[in-house]
Amino acid sequence: MVRDDFKGGKITLEKALKLLEKLGIQCNTIHVKYIFKDNDRLKQGRITIEEFRTIYRIITYREEIIEIFNTYSENRKILLEKNLVEFLMQEQYTLGFSKSIASEIIQKYEPIEEVKQAHQMSFEGFRRYMDSSECLLFDNKYDHVYQDMTHPLTDYFISSSHNTYLISDQLWGPSDLWGYISALVKGCRCLEIDCWDGSQNEPIVYHGYTFTSKLLFKTVIQAIHKYAFIASEYPVVLSLENHCSPSQQEVMADTLLATFGDALLSYTLDNFSDRLPSPEALKFKILVRNKKIGTLHETLERKGSDKHGQVEEFEEEEEIEQEEDGSGAQEPEPVGDFQDDSAKEEQSKRVVRIPLFRKKKVRQHFVEILQIKISMALSDLVIYTKVEKFKSFHHSNLYQQFNESNSIGESQARKLTKLIYNPSLGFTQLFNHVSLDIPSFPDKVKILFSLIVALNFQTPGLPMDLQNGKFLDNGCSGYVLKPRFLRDKKTKFNPHKVLIDNNPLTLTIRVRLLLPFFHSDTVCSAEFLNLLIFVQLISGIQLPPSYQNKADTLVIIEIFGVPNDQMKQQSRVIKKNAFNPRWNETFTFVIQVPELALVRFVAENQGLIAGNEFLGQYTLPVLCMNRGNILESYRRVPLFSKMGESLEPASLFIYVWYIR
Repeated sequence: MVRDDFKGGKITLEKALKLLEKLGIQCNTIHVKYIFKDNDRLKQGRITIEEFRTIYRIITYREEIIEIFNTYSENRKILLEKNLVEFLMQEQYTLGFSKSIASEIIQKYEPIEEVKQAHQMSFEGFRRYMDSSECLLFDNKYDHVYQDMTHPLTDYFISSSHNTYLISDQLWGPSDLWGYISALVKGCRCLEIDCWDGSQNEPIVYHGYTFTSKLLFKTVIQAIHKYAFIASEYPVVLSLENHCSPSQQEVMADTLLATFGDALLSYTLDNFSDRLPSPEALKFKILVRNKKIGTLHETLERKGSDKHGQVEEFEEEEEIEQEEDGSGAQEPEPVGDFQDDSAKEEQSKRVVRIPLFRKKKVRQHFVEILQIKISMALSDLVIYTKVEKFKSFHHSNLYQQFNESNSIGESQARKLTKLIYNPSLGFTQLFNHVSLDIPSFPDKVKILFSLIVALNFQTPGLPMDLQNGKFLDNGCSGYVLKPRFLRDKKTKFNPHKVLIDNNPLTLTIRVRLLLPFFHSDTVCSAEFLNLLIFVQLISGIQLPPSYQNKADTLVIIEIFGVPNDQMKQQSRVIKKNAFNPRWNETFTFVIQVPELALVRFVAENQGLIAGNEFLGQYTLPVLCMNRGNILESYRRVPLFSKMGESLEPASLFIYVWYIR
């Protein structure tokens, strides 16, 4: 930009935004637009350099940061290096602290060269440091894979998606490769592929019996191959919902082998012929999850043989439930022309329905006897993730093999969780079952002890916020090691009956004006002193603006975890201020099982008629908050949109206090 552009009242809104960007000032365009309009005295869409300086001061002015700066500055103008050292030691509790850290911070964030050379820090440099990634609430030590990755797969929570090919509506919306790409770049490790017969012997992917558009199976596999290991090097499971005829199953098998090559796991690994391998042993591997014929030993015996044309058929019972309309339940007809006449005829022979019982004028329950044909070529690609129909806990304990897994629907999963209260069964059998196999649950299931909960990644909202927050841990690798008490087969853990002596955590969230503070006014019983966290919510920073920048802002803090830990509390409303709201309140949460707890910050605009308007949110595991064994520090909470996109610079400014 030319210097003359900023003389004589020639600064337009566009030029002001470019200059702020050049000065390294993050700002929301809409906020700047309103501030620009308020300072354009001639109302001509142009401002003078003095008016721009006023805008700069408004945007960068942070009273709460000034208070901290003035506390440690000897002249309220400059921080000497020793002053910064004092701040880092007393407020940030930097572990492994050395004088060189303060020097590095000055060199990195101080914009004025003369001040930097003098080993000092101006307020502008201090503000930039406080707004930096080094002061985020999420501790960067969890931003890489740090957990032991040599446990068997069942010892991990695994990021999983449901109907991955969809990007919007599940009845009418488009199927799109972006569904797979976006899930993979977010660290998802289990993808669902609904496979159906297509024309010209080309399998297709879409939501069956709906009007969603269709994708070729081979283009889906090619997209997965390209993006599978960009976000994580740990194994990807392709969960096939297979509705294809044997001939098109063979096409699927050929496509998988040709596309993935050696990355496709088609035989057991050495030393893992009778037990599940670990994520470490399966690095850069693709696993196929589907129904399988026979045993792993029989698969090895067929190694190298031509399996084309070999088909096995077996029967499977499936209980279903349908609405009763008085005229009898009707079999849904396929939508579209993805099946030829012979395939339709074959399908008509597959299902025999036997009514179990009827609730008058409400529902009918049936058992479907499915005659399923499986291509040997596709079957032999299934190694450690064989799909097996869930019958009962007793049956699974007696017969289920280490490489067999169940898919359990949401309604059935909820019924099974009620067995926790059954004294004759207890929690142990349910826990042991989900520890031995790989259950997959569709939309919105909240079973904390399960291994895989499959969510609709294309549907924004609370379930995906919790999913994204949970898998921030362990470097967003898609694999999070379960707590020890969920890996112990003799565990006594029950999410509904948490033991009294398990060292619960007390989380206090304070919204206040004065900084810093001493915690003598906090009331805690002695049994909670083993693990305490206090989070002081100080202010909001450029929250997403509402109408004319006049949002009535509030913050909701929620804890998600075992039933006794679930809680939600709300701050007071700050009227007509989305730019820099300040609060003065305290919230306390007692967390009995912090290993399973997530904390969620939600900023909203109060709505009296249509309900509150969502502004932004941030969710993370409680134990991933930036803290140490003894720590007090200022942290920034970045906010994200409903779709999971960053809303920088929108954030919350908090103070964390933690004692173990």
